[in-house]
Amino acid sequence: MNLTIDIGNTCTKLVAFDGNTPVEEKRMDDGEYYKLDDFCNRYHFERGIYSTVVKLSGEMQERIARLPFPVVQLLSGITPVPIVNKYSTPETLGSDRLAAAVGAYMKHKGNAVLVIDVGTCITYDLVNAEGEYLGGNISPGPTIRIKALNRFTDSLPLIQRRGYTPEIGDTTETAIRCGVMHGVVYEIEGYIRDYLLKYPNLFIYLTGGVQLNLHISEKKCIFADKFIVPEGLNHILLYNEALRTENENKTIK
Repeated sequence: MNLTIDIGNTCTKLVAFDGNTPVEEKRMDDGEYYKLDDFCNRYHFERGIYSTVVKLSGEMQERIARLPFPVVQLLSGITPVPIVNKYSTPETLGSDRLAAAVGAYMKHKGNAVLVIDVGTCITYDLVNAEGEYLGGNISPGPTIRIKALNRFTDSLPLIQRRGYTPEIGDTTETAIRCGVMHGVVYEIEGYIRDYLLKYPNLFIYLTGGVQLNLHISEKKCIFADKFIVPEGLNHILLYNEALRTENENKTIK
């Protein structure tokens, strides 16, 4: 079995894979290192992979290093991946974005895929039908937008993202929430329509911690998949294992 560790801005996601099938997911908040040990004690992992968008604490580094099976780190521009990374600065590409792109493309080889991840930031990542990662865009996520309205004005309050969200705000609180959340939806719908014009057979994956209700007719090509990043990590892990085995066989010959 394989272990994937996706370390994000708000939490860490652990997923156990049996081959290509996710078996269980566990979330860790900052400092809950015991959950990693507990999770690993429940399964017989043969190998693992992790990616991180934050600087790891010394404790987390030690916990990963002490795991009783080999664990590789996904480093953009360094770790081999089963797609072609055409980002002009591959070493600066977020490893979570790269993993998501791999996860989506491996589901639809020979077709273009777009991954939209709505979390702390909203990221858009595109892979063409030839399996080439072309790049993507980054914009502020809902919580950042809400905090920015409070931080950079004198009178707008800091509100909660979740709550009553009518079509048009009738209080300052709902005006902010509607402006932010509807704005996010309109932004994403605009991206989807634009990319579908350029790539008619495009498959689109929505992931992240923010639930959205898109009002577009193209929903047949849109999939919600919370495992798209872990699945990409798992594919990368298996790809590197296959490369290692191939190199060993060449050495023996």
